[in-house]
Amino acid sequence: MSSNIRVPKICQHCGTEFIAKTTVTQFCGDGCAKRAYKKRNRDAKVQEIAPVVIQKHNFNQQQVAEKDFLSIEETCKLLGASRMTLYRQIKKGTIRAGKIGRRTIIKRTEIDKLFQA
Repeated sequence: MSSNIRVPKICQHCGTEFIAKTTVTQFCGDGCAKRAYKKRNRDAKVQEIAPVVIQKHNFNQQQVAEKDFLSIEETCKLLGASRMTLYRQIKKGTIRAGKIGRRTIIKRTEIDKLFQA
């Protein structure tokens, strides 16, 4: 048994007017329904990831604040400078750094000395 109801509606996805045959129809066609479904899934994934990124960022800042020796990457984040800038300062002698194997580390007091002078 088919319905004779014709309800003018506006598509929830694209915003165009259409004639719906039922009272619960939200989209003008199958294409808009599929696009809206994909958009809902995409938005849900982004909402899941956003709190994790903020949490990791805050954790790293707290962790860096407590350390006596910092890696090049941690020093870059702390100072807001690039890796090459740090390496230039080390080569110039402004910042003293030590090497353990291939890893370069910088003492926290060296960074503090930069801002005392």
